[in-house]
Amino acid sequence: MSFDGTGGDREPSETEERARVTETLTAAAKGLSPDEIPQALCRVCVELLPVTGASVSIASGRTVRATWCASDSTAARLAEAQYTLGDGPCQSAIERAAAVLAADLTKAPDAGRWPVFAHEAVELGVRAVFSLPLGLGGATIGTLDLYRHTPGALSSRDLRIALWARDAVTFALMNLHAGYEADERAAEEGVASWMEASEADHSEVYQAVGMVMVQLNLGAEQALDRMRARAFAQGRTVTEVAHDILVRTLRLGSETDYGSEDAGRRDAGDDGREGDR
Repeated sequence: MSFDGTGGDREPSETEERARVTETLTAAAKGLSPDEIPQALCRVCVELLPVTGASVSIASGRTVRATWCASDSTAARLAEAQYTLGDGPCQSAIERAAAVLAADLTKAPDAGRWPVFAHEAVELGVRAVFSLPLGLGGATIGTLDLYRHTPGALSSRDLRIALWARDAVTFALMNLHAGYEADERAAEEGVASWMEASEADHSEVYQAVGMVMVQLNLGAEQALDRMRARAFAQGRTVTEVAHDILVRTLRLGSETDYGSEDAGRRDAGDDGREGDR
């Protein structure tokens, strides 16, 4: 609220509010190392809005590629669930290049839009998710994902602030390594560096995809789908499955057996570890 000079408080104007949001997000990154900036941006989004947590995910084309940052463990697990399932509000926002707002994941219509994801989200105590695409010029480079423990839509004011926060996060990401006064070429180089860094935590997934492609003679998307299926069947994340593949404690078998625990033991050998093949 701002003092209006007449003895009362007044609501800030839209221009004032937008300036505050942008300034707050920009200030959060000031003086921090590149590794510290992601978490700071997510935390500030939570401070600006009536949400419980926030995360930023990276997109490649029309697909979620990696989780870049999260404000808390639930936000991280929620993002990982969408990455594992290949479905959810984040994926829909990327595909549509538009905001996807799920006000109540416990009932229709939201519960039916992504039934498996909705079930997992509710199990985490999440009732509402709001996914906003990040990018410039129609190109989606990721999403800002907000969640809260209570159901309910964002008010028009909150949605406006969320979209401004989305714009500010996009601006911060585009200039993360290049600096705020960098030229366009430097900014592009900064984005490349940022993308490389953001994928580091998921590099095991891509390596494991390559191994499954060779082992089962599959394409990349089919190999990733196979890993996602195993992860879902066992109540794990695709990152955890990838790690087991890389350390050779898991070898995926035929498409008829990847969903069972017994199949997992057959894949790896009777002692639970892959034998020499």
